[in-house]
Amino acid sequence: MKITDVAGCVAWAGLLFLAAMGIPIIGPFLSLLIQLRFLYYSTKLGLYAGLMLAALTTVTIGVGAKMAGYPHVALFCLEFSLLGLILSVLFRRNIGFARILFWGTVSMLTVGLILLVAIAFSKNMGVMEMMRGYLEAQFTGTLKAYQGAAGLPQDQVVELEAFGKALAALFIRVYPSLMVLGTLFAVWLNVGFAKPLFRIGRLPYPDFSPLDRWQAPEYLVWGVIASGFALIFFDGGLQLAAVNALIVLAAVYAFQGISIVLFFLNKYNVAPWLRIGVYILIFLQQIFVALLAIAGLFDQWFDFRKIHRKGKADEPKTED
Repeated sequence: MKITDVAGCVAWAGLLFLAAMGIPIIGPFLSLLIQLRFLYYSTKLGLYAGLMLAALTTVTIGVGAKMAGYPHVALFCLEFSLLGLILSVLFRRNIGFARILFWGTVSMLTVGLILLVAIAFSKNMGVMEMMRGYLEAQFTGTLKAYQGAAGLPQDQVVELEAFGKALAALFIRVYPSLMVLGTLFAVWLNVGFAKPLFRIGRLPYPDFSPLDRWQAPEYLVWGVIASGFALIFFDGGLQLAAVNALIVLAAVYAFQGISIVLFFLNKYNVAPWLRIGVYILIFLQQIFVALLAIAGLFDQWFDFRKIHRKGKADEPKTED
C-alpha cells in the first residue's frame, strides 16, 4: 500500500463529504459513492491492505471532521468503508448481481443499526426516540426557514407546524422500509459505477448475467399476499410491519419492471437518446414507477419477456 493510495482515498472521501454538506439535492447522492473507492482499493490491494486503508482514512477524516465541528462524519466514513470492503469480498465470490445487492444491503443495514444503537446508547435514548427527535427537528427547521422567507400569517404557521408533526410521524412509521430502500439504492449505485472504474484500473469485474432478464424470486409473491392480508385484517404493530414490507416488495417488483423495459429497449435496439428519455420519465413520474411495480408483479404469471417459455423450449424432449 502506497502513500498515494491513502491520499487518494482520503481526498475522495473528504471531497464527497464536503459535497454532501455543501451542495443541495445532488450532494447527498454523491456521498453514496464514498464506498466506491474502498471497493476499488480492496480489490486492487487485497482485503488486509483494504482494512488498513479504511482504518487510516476513517481516522484522518474523523480528526478533520471533529476539528471542523462535524464529529458524526467519522461514523459515516466507517460505515461506508466497511461496505466497500464487504462488496470487494462479494465481488471475489462472484455470487451474482441480485445476491450481491441482497448481502450488501443486509451488511450495510447491520452496520448502520449497530452504529445507531451505539449513538442512541451514548445519548441515553432509544433508537426510535432518537430518530423521532431528529426528524421532528429537521422538519421544524425547514418549516421555520420557509416561514421566514414567505412571511406567513400566524394561522398558516400553526397549520404548517401541525402538518410538519404529522409528516414526521408518517416518516417514523415507514422509516424502516425507507432505510432498506435507501441502502439498497446505495449498494446498487456502487456496484454499477464500479464497472467503468474497474475497467480503467484493469481489475476483474464479476460476470453478471444480463440484467434485462432479471426477475424476483417467485416466493416473494407470498410475501405480497401475506402483507396485504395483514394490512387489511390487523392493526397496530402487524399493520405497521405489513406497510413497510409492502413498500420494500413494491420496490423489488419495480426493479423487475425496469428489467422488462430494458429487455424491450434492447430487443428493438432503441436509440440511446430515446432510452435516456424513458429513464428520465420513469424517474420524474411516480405513476410510471407504480406501473412498473405492477408489471413486475404480474410478470410472474404472464411472463412478458417469454423467458420461461424459451427455457422450456430449450429443454431436451424425453421419450416415454
